[in-house]
Amino acid sequence: MEITNETERAAYIRAKKKVKEIRSFYYNLTFYCIVIPILIFINLYYVPEQIWFFWPMLGWGIGLMFHGFEAFSYNPFLGKDWERRKIDELVEKEKRNSNSQRYL
Repeated sequence: MEITNETERAAYIRAKKKVKEIRSFYYNLTFYCIVIPILIFINLYYVPEQIWFFWPMLGWGIGLMFHGFEAFSYNPFLGKDWERRKIDELVEKEKRNSNSQRYL
């Protein structure tokens, strides 16, 4: 099978986009690992009686988790297996509908 230049170009563009997404995730992770300890220090040093660093850590952490899911094409909720099952289900439903209309 011979790959055309257009196919190679499209694959290269998709790969380049994926690398940008992964690099963006690693930048986000790096800043998270730098900023959160600074926030913890500021909180515990200046206002130890009120623990607030937990909230930005939790919010940014949740966002970081979803960013990682997106960057590495991981979808635990609606993944490839779900897509295959849903397609099979809809095809089967369509077959039943077409068979039931034949008898009307």
